[in-house]
Amino acid sequence: QVQLVESGGGLVQTGGPLGPSCAAYGIIFSRYAMAWYRQAPGEQREMVATITTGGSTNYADSVKGRFTIPRDNAKNTVYLQMNSLKPEDTAVYYCNGLLLFQTYWGQGTQVTVSS
Repeated sequence: QVQLVESGGGLVQTGGPLGPSCAAYGIIFSRYAMAWYRQAPGEQREMVATITTGGSTNYADSVKGRFTIPRDNAKNTVYLQMNSLKPEDTAVYYCNGLLLFQTYWGQGTQVTVSS
């Protein structure tokens, strides 16, 4: 059974760091491109950051220079390292794995940035 399990969300003050992680089960993790998305209340889900199997990364303009998306294939885990957080970063953050036409989602982890 395939599972993507996020953890490490929480409440943080403006300007602080947070680093959720996503552990993958039931897939050959190294073959999957991985990504983080987020969805704020009343908003559509949006891409935050992606990383290919080769380690190339891409970021939404709103998080460039503040977020990074490292992956550890030995641990079947992708991370989202978030710095200089802003109240507008408040959302549920979802992990996504993609291989050709197969895509999997985690259950989401809440990140709340207080002003």
